[in-house]
Amino acid sequence: MSLSPKAHLHPATLSKPQEEATRVGYGRGLLEAGRRDERVVALSADLTDSTKTSLFAEAYPERFVQVGVAEQNMVTVASGMAAYGKIPFVTSYAMFSPGRNWEQIRTTICYNDVPVKIVGSHAGVSVGPDGATHQAIEDIAIMRVLPNMTVIYPCDANEAERATLAAAKLPTPAYLRLAREKTPVFTTKKTPFKIGRAEVFFASKGKPVVAILATGPLVYEALTAAITLEQAGIPVRVLNVHTIKPLDEAAISKAAKDAGAIVTAEEHQLAGGFGSAVAEVLARRAPTPVEMVGIHDRFGESGSPDALLKKFHLTAPAIAQAARRVIKRKK
Repeated sequence: MSLSPKAHLHPATLSKPQEEATRVGYGRGLLEAGRRDERVVALSADLTDSTKTSLFAEAYPERFVQVGVAEQNMVTVASGMAAYGKIPFVTSYAMFSPGRNWEQIRTTICYNDVPVKIVGSHAGVSVGPDGATHQAIEDIAIMRVLPNMTVIYPCDANEAERATLAAAKLPTPAYLRLAREKTPVFTTKKTPFKIGRAEVFFASKGKPVVAILATGPLVYEALTAAITLEQAGIPVRVLNVHTIKPLDEAAISKAAKDAGAIVTAEEHQLAGGFGSAVAEVLARRAPTPVEMVGIHDRFGESGSPDALLKKFHLTAPAIAQAARRVIKRKK
């Protein structure tokens, strides 16, 4: 198995992974951020426990504001608090924030360039039975287009904790995208994390013939696909691209030039999402054949998370198939 030693991933975490939701890692990270910096405050739109903001609220009730079902009000209040030196984290389901309050985020937070952190939980189709109305699969597109906004999509709960701590130190706005369901935990405390820097998680010996760039929990699926491809004699490289904006353009360009073929993987609409962002970079810096794994111009639907990921072709077999397709295009 060709896990990158620099990534500090243990093979056992791939074959028999423990599972935990990225929102749980966020809750731990927010609690620790509050301990480290008294300027950190938290606001919730009536979803304190669901977003795991409850840990912070219990520890620091004087720094927690429950605004109720008022997402637009929540971000404008947070903008005012940030203007007076606070570091606000605002939480709700991603469908409601940034889905419902995008204009207020744009005008009161990004336009003023204040360090509010928007935390969108329950994103993607894997939210499951809640159905299409609650499945945010457009949020990357609407957030990465905003000036001054950083967009982070952690691959597991451990990385979500580190991403939260890193976001708290940013002097600018940030969006953290989180999942409701438990997903495999495969990073460790030693796994590198820096906002804006992609990390190689898997690298076959010799020159790769395809590079898989994945974000969020689909990084695990990409690693599983890479193992299958390598066993079939296909050298592959996998990058964890947790920061969608700003993208690590140097790492993406290098992967494209080394492999000559790229696969992107995301639990989001293909239009305007992570794959589109990668294609924009490659069009300027290293034109390369690309296959995108994601959601093809449709809404989600109700179902179990596993069933939905399979139906929308967001699993390791689909990523491996995309890799074989793009290799053929390269030839």
